[in-house]
Amino acid sequence: MFLGLEREWSEKSAGIRTFALISLLAAVFTLTENSTLLIVGGILVITQGVLLAIQGLMADRERLSLTTSVSMLVAYGIGSLAASGARLEAVTVAVISSLLLVLKRELHSFAGGLSREEVRSATEFAIIAFVVYPLLPPDPVSVPRIDVTLELRTIWLMVVFVAGIGILNYAVVQSYGGRGIAITGFFGGLASSTAVVGTMMDHVKQRPEASSYAVAAILLADAAMALRNLLITVLFTISQGVLVEAIVPLGAVIVGSIVVAAYTADWSQTIEMNLDSPFSLQNALTFGGVFLLVVVAGGVASARFGTAGLYVTSAISGLVSSAGATTSAVLLYRSGTIQSEQTAMIAILIATASSIVVKAALTAPSPNRKFATQVAIWSSVVLGGASLMAVALLM
Repeated sequence: MFLGLEREWSEKSAGIRTFALISLLAAVFTLTENSTLLIVGGILVITQGVLLAIQGLMADRERLSLTTSVSMLVAYGIGSLAASGARLEAVTVAVISSLLLVLKRELHSFAGGLSREEVRSATEFAIIAFVVYPLLPPDPVSVPRIDVTLELRTIWLMVVFVAGIGILNYAVVQSYGGRGIAITGFFGGLASSTAVVGTMMDHVKQRPEASSYAVAAILLADAAMALRNLLITVLFTISQGVLVEAIVPLGAVIVGSIVVAAYTADWSQTIEMNLDSPFSLQNALTFGGVFLLVVVAGGVASARFGTAGLYVTSAISGLVSSAGATTSAVLLYRSGTIQSEQTAMIAILIATASSIVVKAALTAPSPNRKFATQVAIWSSVVLGGASLMAVALLM
């Protein structure tokens, strides 16, 4: 009836009654458990849809509309799903299909406004996110000789993050200009602060004049990363007594990064940010290769140190995911494995500092030396302030 309501409102040949009866027909044939009847019913629906399409083509000789015909077949499938017990699936298909029909103008307008590069980028993103990623082994893979275990899905997920943040950033920049880069830096940092670097390097390469916004974006990504670690620390330790020692240094990273971002970017400047494409697949893959080297280097260091200490593990884990390292430290503290609050605090701060350092290191290959230098300098300033806070607490 949802589907038929939209079709009748659009003044099409088939409406509420036709669509409701088609679904009921499918339900009846499904309940009879006679596959022949179900197939014959489907053929009848397809035939009726074809006749309606031909009738519409004769009335409007300019184009052939198959929407109503396909919608009838969808209604038939919905009836069969409902009768077979898949009620959630049936409702989901019905609602989404109705939404697609209602949003006809918006969808056509959106599709018509896409450029060739935007369509290409969307296709590339779909391939790396929904084709390549599922094909990678879910379990860690051991690398012989160097005695390192790699989580290929985690590494590739970083490539997906770079591409996804690039697409999000492209949409924001189209609306807000250069300022949109910094905005995306913060929200991208909530997902993966390290992945933001790859996106910003790509944008600076396309538009060197936007380097100040890119620096601000990376610092805001640091702020988002520290905020995420702070929330993990507080939420996971409420029952044990909040790790107050970690709140102040992490708060220093958050405040310091935001202040520096506000200072470094010229927010009064208006920059035309006509980016060539939502993201560069080559740049995303290059970033993934660099990140792979970082992971391998961290694995080699871990194998050399063995289980020498929580701090070394936190530093190496922070290169990949400061959130993961923070969660590990907090869980060890909750379980009593880590008795000292100061030990847990230092482990969390090392992971956070490691994430900031690796982002600064990843910008080093950028051909824009001013961009790479500013990221390194301001990251050091933020880390220095947080370190002083931590030392003051320890004393």
